[in-house]
Amino acid sequence: MIICIEFGFGPASRAVNCRGGQARYCITRRPGMSVDEFSRYWREVHGPIGRRIPGLRRLVQSHPIPDPDQMGPPTFDGMAELWFDDLAALRTARHSAEWKASSEDEANFVDETRTALFLTEEHEIER
Repeated sequence: MIICIEFGFGPASRAVNCRGGQARYCITRRPGMSVDEFSRYWREVHGPIGRRIPGLRRLVQSHPIPDPDQMGPPTFDGMAELWFDDLAALRTARHSAEWKASSEDEANFVDETRTALFLTEEHEIER
């Protein structure tokens, strides 16, 4: 488990377009990069690049915060959520120049050998 602080843009409500398409990335920082360097670069440099992806409705970066009860180091250094109206919009975005620029920038801070990508559709569980 990772306890995180979120940075993002777009509607904060989970009720907005829950059935839309999402890409969720679990990412690990590049070897030799400190947690602070990684977090700053991801938020201040990479985030603005990602915001330009066409059709993107919401972008959230979840940055870990210290958890005194954690039983060892986290497997990942953060998670990104990219929200689209539907999976078709996500697929279209993945072929854009902006997506390519964002993907290329990842080499500056992400260990691509330790990254997991999930394409998801949310199903809210009612109380």
